[in-house]
Amino acid sequence: MAQVQRMSRMMIKTLRDDPADAETLSHKLLVRAGYVRRNAAGIWSWLPLGKKVLENVARVVREEMDAIGAQEVLLPALLPKEPYEATGRWEEYGAELFRLKDRKGADYLLGPTHEEIFTQLVKDQCTSYKDLPVILYQIQIKYRDEARPRSGILRGREFHMKDSYSFDTTDEGLAESYRLHREAYVRIFDRLGLRHKVVSAVSGAMGGSASEEFLAPAAAGEDTFVYCPSCDYAANTEAVTFAGGAPVDGSGHGPVEELDTPDTPTIETLAEHLGVPASATLKNLLVKVDGEIVAVGVPGDREVDLGKLEDHLAPAVVEMVTAEDFTGRPDLVRGYVGPQGLDKVRYIADPRVAPGTAWITGANQPDKHARNVVCGRDFQVDDYLDVVVVEEGDPCPRCGTGLKLDRAIEIGHIFQLGRKYTDAFQLDVLGQQGKPVRVTMGSYGIGVSRAVAALAEQTADDKGLCWPREIAPADVHVVAAGKALQTELALDVSEKLREAGLRVLVDDRAGVSPGVKFTDAELIGVPRILVAGRRSGEGVVELKDRRTGEREELTVEEAVARLTAE
Repeated sequence: MAQVQRMSRMMIKTLRDDPADAETLSHKLLVRAGYVRRNAAGIWSWLPLGKKVLENVARVVREEMDAIGAQEVLLPALLPKEPYEATGRWEEYGAELFRLKDRKGADYLLGPTHEEIFTQLVKDQCTSYKDLPVILYQIQIKYRDEARPRSGILRGREFHMKDSYSFDTTDEGLAESYRLHREAYVRIFDRLGLRHKVVSAVSGAMGGSASEEFLAPAAAGEDTFVYCPSCDYAANTEAVTFAGGAPVDGSGHGPVEELDTPDTPTIETLAEHLGVPASATLKNLLVKVDGEIVAVGVPGDREVDLGKLEDHLAPAVVEMVTAEDFTGRPDLVRGYVGPQGLDKVRYIADPRVAPGTAWITGANQPDKHARNVVCGRDFQVDDYLDVVVVEEGDPCPRCGTGLKLDRAIEIGHIFQLGRKYTDAFQLDVLGQQGKPVRVTMGSYGIGVSRAVAALAEQTADDKGLCWPREIAPADVHVVAAGKALQTELALDVSEKLREAGLRVLVDDRAGVSPGVKFTDAELIGVPRILVAGRRSGEGVVELKDRRTGEREELTVEEAVARLTAE
């Protein structure tokens, strides 16, 4: 809605210096420009300018969700324990879940995501196939007890999120709902001005089959993704899969040879001692899966991706072994473990440890390793899982070209959940044949507050924020660069712009120097800046493009016409 916001009457306090605890660009600038203020670790207040940007992002999300036929609801953030117990997520969420009790001792949680509650809502409201398909969504505050909240609003314990859920009677219907969301998300992020990539992802604790993330490339991003420079392949690093090494003829390898290798408990010390590349060795990492010790074998020049391992083994809990776990286990020699001596331990190997390949690995004795340990001859692999950390140059699963790595901020995630939650709550509707049909679900999230931070990261420059017009707190920032005459003209042109349908922020503050006002205008980041300055007496103003820095002098009438036409 067109309006004039006068800075002399607004709660806006800009800062010249970066906050002492700020590391990311968005954290620094959103605080300095007066958009947000910190209340506690991971908990933020949205001030007037910030609230406008946040609501503009939410407006774009609403418009595109409504366009695919989704219906908005608002469910509680304070939720009972029982639905999350039914799906196992009361325990699976672990320490990230905010748990609390009411005065009667009943257990509650602050909702991190609402699959259970939406499923119960549809079970209550929809009884026939005629009631489906349906897509429901909400824009609401979510809660997760982050171990290390940081980067301002990028990783908080309280955050704004759009979550939507589709309910269909067939897998084909679910695929269509997924397609509608995918296309809507592309439109949303295009309208917001966010550079983004759609990448393959893993479902993790959410469950389900198909899963994709929407990532905004940014140096401050905590997600690493890969992309292929030759084809359109892109994926979260945890979703990259290696096709596996084909079995090789291992008959030419000699018998296992024991080697004296004192003081070589690491791959690096072993490779140096023997004068071999790390890739010739076999690294065996011991972990506990639901309390049971499991060995994971990967080539010595690669690292185990614990996130991948956890995704493969979910919902089992994966932990690193401790010194106490070796007590009473003479078959486990710390630093010298080899798969050929692990008869009582489940052995998981990366596909690169193919049948017939020979390795230098631990001999299961202190200060000893073994050479010519052949997979399939001297040890067996119980399960092959792709569990190595992806590295730049690894072959693209689609075309074989070397992959590239980049950092990004996750701004959206879509899942084909299937029937995990509808099974838990026995959500059936009466089908066309008169028999009960189990409903299938999709879950789709957008980080509304994260999108604000991602836009700040992608669009800011060395002077401050630089918002795309769609989500900026105003269309035009009018600056009265002087005394009464300039202020009078600034207010007059602001009213004309409002009448033309534009949102205006006018700096009419008295006692503030023009230099401070110009600096604040660039810091606040409205895309167009209109200055009532030295030629105000002639009815001439200066129009500046915040992004390019281009300036031109125009009459008030010309400026209004130009800005209205944009």
